[in-house]
Amino acid sequence: MSTVSSKEPPRFIPPQIRERLKAIEEKMKLVRHRLVVMSGKGGVGKSFIASNLAVALATLGLKVGLMDVDFHGPSTPRMLGLKGRKLVVTTEGIEPAEGPLGVKVMSLDFLLPSSDTPVIWRGPLKTTAIMQFVSDVNWGQLDFLVIDMPPGTGDEALTVAQYLPKVDGAIFVTIPSEVSVEVVSRSISFAKQVGIRPLGIIENMSGFFCPKCKTLYKVLGKSTGREIAEKYGVEFLGEIPLDPRIAEANDKGQPIVLTYPDSEVSKRLMEIAKKIIALVETPSK
Repeated sequence: MSTVSSKEPPRFIPPQIRERLKAIEEKMKLVRHRLVVMSGKGGVGKSFIASNLAVALATLGLKVGLMDVDFHGPSTPRMLGLKGRKLVVTTEGIEPAEGPLGVKVMSLDFLLPSSDTPVIWRGPLKTTAIMQFVSDVNWGQLDFLVIDMPPGTGDEALTVAQYLPKVDGAIFVTIPSEVSVEVVSRSISFAKQVGIRPLGIIENMSGFFCPKCKTLYKVLGKSTGREIAEKYGVEFLGEIPLDPRIAEANDKGQPIVLTYPDSEVSKRLMEIAKKIIALVETPSK
């Protein structure tokens, strides 16, 4: 079984790809920090974390972009109230949709004819689409570009690692589950292998936080996020509790960090955003 040992693109690069890479490099010169949000498996709330993290960073006065490369399950537009939005092409390129607090969003969901249209793509199409999302989109000046990755360590993750210059780090989303420990561990190993700095672990659905009695109930079992962080020597960024208002906010397209800013979920997301800012501005050892 072959493994990836370098984040360098293949040595032979066709002329058209070389031009695309030059365009990517120029676009990314305007972006201070690039973050990937990953998970080893689906169903852990990765897109919820990515969407609300982008808005949390914007709440702190930063210019933020969100690039959704979860092609088979693009859900960030719905969570940010952008479902059904059509993109505009100008002389500067494709204009990303503008979400809450000016967050710039690009997702394949904007290009699908209907909400039930399946995306039946092999690897090369995904690679081309990711490169176009960077090179052809007018991201402009950004402090952070948050990239919502699909589950696992397949074509999309490898394309971002190899073709996007200077990814500042990866954030890994997990849940209280021994199964999640195994698959998130693989994602961390992947990031290290392709030269992406593992920034930290977020444990989503850590328990149910009762807003009345202020008690956290571990309904899904023992927390494992801190265990993973300690094992791999990365930062444990925090736990996000379950809250029925998360689903309500997602369905309405209203990020919980804006809709319920005083909730425990929002407070912890804001704390995590501040930790991430401090981490990316601290050189890796």
